Amino acid sequence: MGSIHLAKVTKSFGELTVIPSLDLVVEDGEFVVFVGPSGCGKSTLLRLIAGLEDVSSGQILIDGADVTRNAPAQRGLAMVFQSYALYPHMSVYKNIAFPLRMAGIDRTVIDAKVRGAAKALNLTDYLDRRPGQLSGGQRQRVAIGRAIVREPEAFLFDEPLSNLDAALRVAMRLEISELHHQLKTTMIYVTHDQVEAMTMADKIVVLNRGRIEQVGSPLDLYRKPRNRFVAGFIGSPKMNLIDGAEAARHGAAAIGVRPEHLALSLDGGVWKGTVRVSEHLGSDTFLHVDVEGVGVLTVRAGGEFPVHYGDHVWLTPAPDKLHRFNEHGEAL
Repeated sequence: MGSIHLAKVTKSFGELTVIPSLDLVVEDGEFVVFVGPSGCGKSTLLRLIAGLEDVSSGQILIDGADVTRNAPAQRGLAMVFQSYALYPHMSVYKNIAFPLRMAGIDRTVIDAKVRGAAKALNLTDYLDRRPGQLSGGQRQRVAIGRAIVREPEAFLFDEPLSNLDAALRVAMRLEISELHHQLKTTMIYVTHDQVEAMTMADKIVVLNRGRIEQVGSPLDLYRKPRNRFVAGFIGSPKMNLIDGAEAARHGAAAIGVRPEHLALSLDGGVWKGTVRVSEHLGSDTFLHVDVEGVGVLTVRAGGEFPVHYGDHVWLTPAPDKLHRFNEHGEAL
């Protein structure tokens, strides 16, 4: 079991409040991602759950037990950091086994757990190597393996893929998701990368200035953002947001439309614009179109759409995919 409940949790440093009163429930076995811009409080919130920071007020419960004042080691959680924090002089085997050795576990049990974790993480052939002989992705898997053998109530990941290149990030993303399906253990994962959030999470928690803006499944947040902040943060490329007279025409302070919900034509539509930048990605092309009175909009087109810099095109938003926001930025 690994349910985690935060009840009216706050965190202040002196007079600066970084986490205002916050409530959140993470169900047993869920993969929950905390996402938001730099400085939004996601890593601080993770450290509060881990016990690496003291809460200023409120309660943290794990499986119904109040652990608010418990030391990190007493919470039954395992944390994987952005830095691998491996012992360079130890083999992969000894790095993974280290927490069990420190706990005085029997050698036979340690061996079985280490080899089981290594098999799950495709590290069996590397157990005799040292961290310096491994790639960044392999070192991160060793750090995860060290957490797995502890059989924690939940795993806490603090931007674990930030140090990896793009290809390795994608590969590790898939491996962590697969690991979650195998272990069925609660995982909380912190990232500033909303693509990671969308592709990995059962549930996403969008944070902004220490406050929860919205909680929901990736598609819930994509289809029904609660406010302008979530609308502009979730989705890649991000939603086009339009103010002024065009928004007023739709009875809103602002409207939003995603790049894939703009129909592109060469011979007529709602908005006429001029192509500025084309981003060719193979299967897709993203066009940045300057529309007079509206601004520059991003449009998703087919990979072979025949347009060039300076061409005139027409854009038509899908009426049922248009998002409207009031003067406070809340969805209408």
